[in-house]
Amino acid sequence: MDDTGRTPVVDLRLDRAHSARIYDYLLGGRTHFAADREAAGRILAAFPAAGAAARINRDFMARATRRLAHDGMVQFLDIGTGIPTSPNLHEVAQRIRPGARVVYTDNDPIVLTHAAALLRGRPEGRTAYVEADVTRPESVLGAPRLLATLDLTRPVALSLNALLHFIGDDGADRGHAVVEHLKGALAPGSTLTITHATADFTPAAMAEVGAVYARAGTPFRLRTEAEFRRLFDGWEFIGPGVTLSHRWCPDRPGDALRATSAEAACYAAVARKP
Repeated sequence: MDDTGRTPVVDLRLDRAHSARIYDYLLGGRTHFAADREAAGRILAAFPAAGAAARINRDFMARATRRLAHDGMVQFLDIGTGIPTSPNLHEVAQRIRPGARVVYTDNDPIVLTHAAALLRGRPEGRTAYVEADVTRPESVLGAPRLLATLDLTRPVALSLNALLHFIGDDGADRGHAVVEHLKGALAPGSTLTITHATADFTPAAMAEVGAVYARAGTPFRLRTEAEFRRLFDGWEFIGPGVTLSHRWCPDRPGDALRATSAEAACYAAVARKP
């Protein structure tokens, strides 16, 4: 059921490639169909490291969540959740903080059908799923299920992993506006975790990746390092600051050498609100 208590009618549009299912395919998942596999094949033809980049991004999510949980964060908001892929964010956070409260949000119908998998958290904590559109951030922040799970007057760890590059601009930087709205609603001590695709290292390949998504009806807006850094204005970086996703606090020193910047093709950073 949605937040009004009604059971939503879900149109999965299986005849059209979907960004969540393409990402699932690149991660080696099973929730994808012919149109998704065809689009993923075109992405891999243009950018053969796409699968590795997806896995690198997922590994970053786990490392960043562990770091924040060890630092004492107990409330997490993951926007643009995607199809569940273990370990999910709540599994990582609650392994360290069993009482952690986690809210997932997405507006993709395929994610809604898998939402139950995101609600199997530790009994000491809470997990919830909210269907909402991040381009209307007030619909996320004001969702009754979110407000019943998180206390927005206290610090929240906000994650926007591999999300913002799927927000179209329509002549303005809508992604930046969304981030500023969310930042303004969070209490001091909250954190912001973002990963974002970039063409800084492989411009031709990433342009073709964008064209594949555009043909599927999905916007794909890349950012430079300077544009990515601007998303964190006014907040204090944690760890190494802005870097490539595989270089952010690797678990082992050699891990950062297992991929090149061109293969990762994704900036990452974590920051805290003063």
